[in-house]
Amino acid sequence: MKLFTNDDIRAIERHTFQSEAITAMTLIERVGEAAAAEIASRFRPSRRIVVFAGPGNNGADALMTALNLSLLGFNPTVYLFNIGGNALKPDCKKCRDILMKKAPDVEVNQIVKTFTPDLSANDLVIDGLFGSGLREPLTGGFMALVRYINESGAKVISLDIPSGMFAEWNHENQERNMVHADLTLAVQFPKIAFFFADNADIVGQWKILDVGMSREATEKTKTNFHLIEEGEIKGLLKKRPDFCNKGDFGSGLLAAGRYGMVGASVLAAKGALRSGIGKLTVFGPQCSFQVVQTAVPEALFESDDDKLRITDITLDHDYNAIAVGPGIGTAEVTVGALEALLQHSKKPLVIDADALNCIAARPTMLDKIPFLSVLTPHNHEFDRIFGVHTSDEARLLKALEVSRYYNILILLKGRYSKLVRPDGKVYINNSGSPALATAGSGDVLTGIMLSLMAQGYKPEVSAIMAAYIHGRAGEIAGGIHGVYGTIASDIADATADAIHQIMSHDHNF
Repeated sequence: MKLFTNDDIRAIERHTFQSEAITAMTLIERVGEAAAAEIASRFRPSRRIVVFAGPGNNGADALMTALNLSLLGFNPTVYLFNIGGNALKPDCKKCRDILMKKAPDVEVNQIVKTFTPDLSANDLVIDGLFGSGLREPLTGGFMALVRYINESGAKVISLDIPSGMFAEWNHENQERNMVHADLTLAVQFPKIAFFFADNADIVGQWKILDVGMSREATEKTKTNFHLIEEGEIKGLLKKRPDFCNKGDFGSGLLAAGRYGMVGASVLAAKGALRSGIGKLTVFGPQCSFQVVQTAVPEALFESDDDKLRITDITLDHDYNAIAVGPGIGTAEVTVGALEALLQHSKKPLVIDADALNCIAARPTMLDKIPFLSVLTPHNHEFDRIFGVHTSDEARLLKALEVSRYYNILILLKGRYSKLVRPDGKVYINNSGSPALATAGSGDVLTGIMLSLMAQGYKPEVSAIMAAYIHGRAGEIAGGIHGVYGTIASDIADATADAIHQIMSHDHNF
């Protein structure tokens, strides 16, 4: 699914008006109908509803929502902000007149100067003050109103986007100067800003209102942002032929583990095996041998000369893919072994966990990473390498910069994991569950990614697929064990079911 910037969405709107011979008022009416229907499905008519409508199109949406709520048996109170008495845009003015004519019982208060309404925690607020067209942070009376709404404890539903928020980047915005919604009803498309952890408390839950914007324009409009959904992953997964053998599905090397961290090797190995790799070899210190061979007998094992840690990753075979990092530690000799591997590797690698921490300890290794290798950092690992960042938005912007500079792929892990490509494209994963927030979960992801690369999928495709499959496995495991009780081995065990579910679902609708 494509994700668009605010400018892209405006262009799609204009194309819709031209190609389908409809007006902006038609879309406003559709928003009002769809938003009212959604609100009516969630709340009873007895609930006190306070509608805040700004002077532009977002306010027009709010006025049409109030009208349709009235027709559905609700009794909203409307505050229409017409500061100075002549601020309303033409469509907003038209919607005001329609509301007052068709629903004369609805109380419409036209506010010509700033004021503070009476709100309580029992109220439902419909936020239609400012939409995605806002260009500057809120100040003055509107800033004070937004803060009051946030402090009131009332339930808040924002139309299209919480007032005060920008559709993409909010690094110059203060959180308390944006409406904190419990639910955001996005018009046609979610906004890019919805996918950052920084904005989770502002956006709340979100749902798309389909108002029938042009499919042709949507398909033709190019974008660098994509939301990955199940149908796309199913289209990428190759069906296995009846006549096949393990040699058809690649061989992979997993360099992982040290004394006290052999479990990381086991979890990554299980992730690889459960996602279909033909043959897996685990490389690790001698202390790993018995544990790996017992816990994962399907994997081969090659031993380092050292008993406790990895000191020299010598490649005795030509593997289709290599992953390095889970549990290897950051001893100086291990850092040296990783550097030698990077220097001599001819193919992209999967680089995770302690391999990232080794790079942080010796940043010159960044220049030696094979092109299109996949780095899979969580926030702290990313910051150790590329400097401290105070927000997920800042990390994404930095990842775009370093991905292009080093010609590498970066998977920023977390809710809505983001794969960043050197060409500036960003793929956002839409699967997952809080059950994934457990030690060893990332090791399973590394194994899945290694498996897919070994099977012949391109590194960027492997990363996207692995993130989605891993997220689905977390959903399945969480459904069985609960989000509190799920452990990483549960996620590894659910990986095969995740792939089976994805491939079994019918997306031809």
